[in-house]
Amino acid sequence: MTRSIVIGAGMVGLATAWHLQEHGVDVTVVDRDGVAAGSSWGNAGWLAPAKTIPLADPSVWTYGPQALVDPDAALHVPIRVDLNLWSFLARFAAHGTPRAWDRAMAALTPIDKRALESFDELTDGGVESWTREGPFVVGFGDDTQARGFMRDVAGVIRHGQSVHVERLDDPRELAPQLSTQIGAAYRMDGQRFIEPSHFVHALATAVEARGAQMRLHDPVADVGSVSMPTVTFATGETLTADSVVIATGAWMPQLAQPLGVNVRVQAGRGYSFTVDTDEPAEHPIYLPLQRVACTPLEGRLRIAGTMEFVGPDEPFQSRRVQAIVNQVRPFMTGVDLDNRHDEWVGSRPVTPDGLPLVGQTRAPNVYVAGGHGMWGIVLGPATGKLLAERIVTGRTDPAIAPFDPLR
Repeated sequence: MTRSIVIGAGMVGLATAWHLQEHGVDVTVVDRDGVAAGSSWGNAGWLAPAKTIPLADPSVWTYGPQALVDPDAALHVPIRVDLNLWSFLARFAAHGTPRAWDRAMAALTPIDKRALESFDELTDGGVESWTREGPFVVGFGDDTQARGFMRDVAGVIRHGQSVHVERLDDPRELAPQLSTQIGAAYRMDGQRFIEPSHFVHALATAVEARGAQMRLHDPVADVGSVSMPTVTFATGETLTADSVVIATGAWMPQLAQPLGVNVRVQAGRGYSFTVDTDEPAEHPIYLPLQRVACTPLEGRLRIAGTMEFVGPDEPFQSRRVQAIVNQVRPFMTGVDLDNRHDEWVGSRPVTPDGLPLVGQTRAPNVYVAGGHGMWGIVLGPATGKLLAERIVTGRTDPAIAPFDPLR
């Protein structure tokens, strides 16, 4: 039996482990913290291929400079001397053109179209969790503010996805949490959501029940490959296997850059919290202008937002939570924004061109899976399936070919 070591116990790493097991591979899962300890825990949990689009678009040229002087803006970049960060931002902004957006959207569409069926494969295969249908409610102050959102929807449809968006006569019909400041709302169907921590833990349970060894709270110091891939732990212990997968999210460069993966991966940190509501929240809510996503979660509403470009291990910044509160307060009612639960920050791995990094490094039989930006949850199962196929068969599915980590 062949053996594989998967470094990273988030959605991407565990999905890869599950699919390797489908091919009969003996798997060891390693993580420096624990299951869903990174950005897999507190995110919005949206399985929305229609919104799984390039992060950089032409609006970055107008919104970006404004965000630098607005303390409540969803985009936050600290003013500091950091040549690596400013180099990344320059490359990221360079992809904010219609042509670059179309190029990235064309690359994302094939895997977007496989995202939901990949979740069904996991739940049908014994992962004891759920996915739930929308509709998603998308709110604006008025119809003129919806132009950018509708342009993105048109772009997604143009590239081959099926998306149904319909204007609501009453914005509060499906989302009573929306205040009268929301003058126009739309429902977007065909999308789903999950409780991400529950799903990822259920996936870990399934992987372990199928025989995987779980080495949690066990940091890895180095990965190399000469005769066989070798993982060296911080303790000095080494393990060898037939293949190694590095799926460590925003921390990927620490292990992957020495192996020839030179595409910049920048932590784009997101924040979230949950709040009580006067009326039960049943449907996800999206406020595009505020860049805030809200999801029903265990009787509460999870509110998530912000893109903070800093280091992945920097301290939690309570000011970013307050910025989300300030942005959404005028547009919500019956929501206790001042009594927040489970305040959280997670580091999402963002690449300059908006495309993930999935495939083999320069080291034989050492692979990476990550760089999905905000889309690691929705694209994780499909990524894991296609990478496992690549590892076992040597065939690269066209859906992940554009994500070559050595590009």
